Amino acid sequence: MKPLIVLLSIFAFCLLTTKTLYGNYEFALSGRIAMSVMLLFTATAHFVFNKGMAMMLPSFIPYKIQIVYLTGIIEIIGALGLFFPDIRILTGWLLIVFFILIVPANIYAAVHHIDYQKENSDGNGLPYLWFRIPLQILFILWVYFSAVKY
Repeated sequence: MKPLIVLLSIFAFCLLTTKTLYGNYEFALSGRIAMSVMLLFTATAHFVFNKGMAMMLPSFIPYKIQIVYLTGIIEIIGALGLFFPDIRILTGWLLIVFFILIVPANIYAAVHHIDYQKENSDGNGLPYLWFRIPLQILFILWVYFSAVKY
């Protein structure tokens, strides 16, 4: 829920700012800024809650903590890549693939009731997916319309 709040609030702020500064709404730019801030926000969790996030991966996957760090770094690189015109479209496509690839970890976490912040199995469980899956779809569409299609 927090990433969605960050995404939407930064987007609204950027829309109002671009309207004030440029006289028109810059939807794609505002969308990229909002996605970038949201990615930086979520990347911090990979470093702060690394043990809990490692619990989101099945036991047969090795190097869980390293994967959590790597995905945090990917989010940071993706957040930055959205602002370089020469790589913006490639970054957008790679972020879309990334958002698809992390869905299984979210499903695993929901099935096993993982609360990554508390590092336990007292999480929301399967009802969480009713929010998380549509959220992933929103992220994918957001990146597509603000970075790839633009």
